[in-house]
Amino acid sequence: MKKRDFLAALLFAFLLLAGTKTSELLREASFYTKLEKNYVRCNLCPNTCVLKDGETGICRVRQNLNGTLYTLVYNLPVSLNIDPIEKKPLFHFLPGSKVFSLATVGCNLNCNFCQNWTISQSSPNEVQTYEATPEQIVQMAKEYDCQSIAFTYTEPTVFYEYMFDIAKLAHENGIKTVWVTCGYINEAPLRKLAKYLDAANIDLKGFSEEFYETYTTGSLQPVLNTLEIAKEEGIYFEITNLVIPDANDDPVLIRAMCKWIYQNLGTDYPLHFSRFFPNYKLTNRPQTPFKTLQMAYEIALEESLKYVYVGNISGISEDTICPNCGKKLIVRSGYTVRENNIENGKCKFCGTSIPGFFSDEKK
Repeated sequence: MKKRDFLAALLFAFLLLAGTKTSELLREASFYTKLEKNYVRCNLCPNTCVLKDGETGICRVRQNLNGTLYTLVYNLPVSLNIDPIEKKPLFHFLPGSKVFSLATVGCNLNCNFCQNWTISQSSPNEVQTYEATPEQIVQMAKEYDCQSIAFTYTEPTVFYEYMFDIAKLAHENGIKTVWVTCGYINEAPLRKLAKYLDAANIDLKGFSEEFYETYTTGSLQPVLNTLEIAKEEGIYFEITNLVIPDANDDPVLIRAMCKWIYQNLGTDYPLHFSRFFPNYKLTNRPQTPFKTLQMAYEIALEESLKYVYVGNISGISEDTICPNCGKKLIVRSGYTVRENNIENGKCKFCGTSIPGFFSDEKK
């Protein structure tokens, strides 16, 4: 049995021992408008699906039933796991800590390179689910000594109501919350959720509308809006860019992306370049070459970004370096923190403040 499957079995046993009650099969969704003839318009994300009675949105998990929009996945996670926080990836948020991770099925994009397509592109009735209330999720996080809860693996926006209730309850219990997202969400739900979010990793999948339309069926501008709103709302976040050969690896576009980050967000938000591996529908491309990732890394530094990392490959950058004195602050090997020289949110060698969460207090 794989380690992840074994852990899921343990968590499922915990739920049984905790006395899980049969939850409501349906929960009315947030952020929608009732229209004529029992139609509804979902206002949660930029897709703004208009649905007739019985129809389900692009996400597969929000359905119009007799003129009322319901979420089909409240209390129904498909994946439960305990991860190192570095896996999200988050490098400036409680380094070396454990995070309780969960997802339901569904996604509001259809990326042809999706790494988790077996659950993100599935409907609730196509996969095995668990049943866990927000109270049980928070209790499990406590039991397994996790400092945070992450909404991850698929696209958490599509299980908004479940995520919101868990996040609110987690805060009441002194547990941090993490949103790992494609950033495809409308402003009103994002600002409401922001009150209960401590950190996020936001995918900036490419830096052209053409790329988004071709590879994700979505649009770039809403993601840029999300990044700016997250900054306004005081959410600490890091950015991930999966570098795909012959798709979004043009150095001109990478430089434009880094310039936009610098000009609109500043230098406090780390950027992760991640190596692509052929998957799902995009299997005719090679793995991202080492030299391409090295090129992206160097461009980001040239554009004055202070914290740049490269993932899914060794030999480029996974350590946190002080931008002032140049000494190694956090030394990593894969998802393991080998050394941490940040004290009270500052470089212990020169006293430079480092953005992020490095203890229970925000720095």
